[in-house]
Amino acid sequence: MIEEKNSLAYAKSLDEKDALKSYRDRFFIPKINGEESVYFTGNSLGLQPKSVKDYIQNELDDWATFGVEGHFEAKKPWFAYHEFLTEKIAKIVGAKSSEVVVTHSLTTNLHLMMVSFYRPTAKRYKIICEEKAFPSDQYALESQVKFHGLNVKDAVIEVGPRSGEHTIRHEDIITAIEEAGDELAMVMIGGVNYYTGQLFDMKSITEKAHEVGANCGFDLAHAAGNVILKLHEWGVDFAAWCSYKYLNSSPGGVSGLFVHENHEFNEDLPRFAGWWGYDKETRFEMKPGFVPMKGAEGWQLSNAPVLGMAAHLASLDIFDEVGMDKLRAKSDQLTAYLEAVINDISERLNHLCEFEIITPKNPKERGAQLSILAHGKGKAMFDALTKQGVIADWREPNVIRIAPVPLYNSFEDIFRFGQYLEKAISE
Repeated sequence: MIEEKNSLAYAKSLDEKDALKSYRDRFFIPKINGEESVYFTGNSLGLQPKSVKDYIQNELDDWATFGVEGHFEAKKPWFAYHEFLTEKIAKIVGAKSSEVVVTHSLTTNLHLMMVSFYRPTAKRYKIICEEKAFPSDQYALESQVKFHGLNVKDAVIEVGPRSGEHTIRHEDIITAIEEAGDELAMVMIGGVNYYTGQLFDMKSITEKAHEVGANCGFDLAHAAGNVILKLHEWGVDFAAWCSYKYLNSSPGGVSGLFVHENHEFNEDLPRFAGWWGYDKETRFEMKPGFVPMKGAEGWQLSNAPVLGMAAHLASLDIFDEVGMDKLRAKSDQLTAYLEAVINDISERLNHLCEFEIITPKNPKERGAQLSILAHGKGKAMFDALTKQGVIADWREPNVIRIAPVPLYNSFEDIFRFGQYLEKAISE
C-alpha cells in the first residue's frame, strides 16, 4: 500500500485536495539546478514572502518623504510600529494582546525574562532545562547562574533521554521538578527541541513547576508558528521566540516575548529597563525614575527596528489569513506523509542504509520537523541530497533535520525528496 502512496500521482492527488496550496505561490522558492528546490529548512530560516519587498519599500518611502517625522507621519507611524504586530502574534502564541510584545532578539529577550523570573535565594536557586537544549539557551542559563555567584553544576539540572533513547520522557521532567521541590527557582525548556523535534507538554510542565513554587518559561524558537500554543490558558510565566524560522520574517529577524498577565501589576519584579518600556504617555518628558508600561510592553528597551518589523508584519498578515488551526492540520498531514515515505525507503533499502527517525511518532508530541539518524551513510549522503536540490539541515554527529512547512511545502516536495533520497543511498 505504501508503495502506491510513495508515487507522484498520489502526492499530486493530495496537493489537489490541499485547501492551502495557493499559499506556496506567495513565497520565493530557491532554485537548484534550474528548478525549485525541496526546501525543508523552515525550522532554520523560513522562506521570503513575496509581499515583503512592498512592506519594506513603504517604510523606505516614508523615511525618504518624512525623515524623522515618520515616527508620527508615516502611514504606519514608527512610534507605535510594534503595535501593528501585537494582536497577530498574540493569536499565534495563544495570548492576550497585553501579554506580548515584538522587540529585540531571542536570546536578549530570554535574558530579560530571566532577570525578572530567575530570582535565586539561598534555598531556592535551581533551574531545570532539557539536555541538549539549543546552545544559546545553555549559555544564557550558565551566565545567569554565574551572574548570581552560583555553581553551574549544582544549580542547573538537565533532564535527558534514558539510556538507549533519543527523546525525553515527560514523566522524567515531572519527576525532576518534584525532586527539586522547594529548591527549584525556575523551569526553562525549549517548547520544541531543536535537535529531535520533540514537542513538550508545556501545560503540565507549567502546572507542576507552579505546584512546587517555581516559575516556568519556554524558548519557543521552534514552536511559534509551528504548533498550537495557549500560553495564557496554560499559565506560563514567560516565553520568548524568534521570527525567522516558521514565522518567515527575515534572517536574524526581530523576536517576541510573553509575560502572563498575572505579573502585570507585580512591582516587585526586577527588570533591566529602557526608555521604550517607559509609560508611553509621558515617555518624552524624559523624567528620571522608570515607570514601566503595563503588560509585556514594559520589558521593551529601545524603539522598534521598523524595517525588520515590516518584514515580520508581511508574514504575520499571511498567518492571520490562514490561522494556526488550518496550518497545524496540514502540517500533521505533511509530516505523516514524509514519515511514511522515509519508512518505505528504509524498509526497501535497509541493506544499504539504516534510518532511524528519532522524532516522536505521536503527532501530539512533534511539530513539522523529523530528525533522522542516518546509520552507515551520514554526511556523504546528506551532501548528495544537497547536490540534487534538497535544502535540509545537518547536525553532528549524523542527524538530518527536515521540516516540511505547511505554508509553502507541497506533498510533491515530499515525493521528490523520497526520490532524491533513494538515489543518494544507492550512489
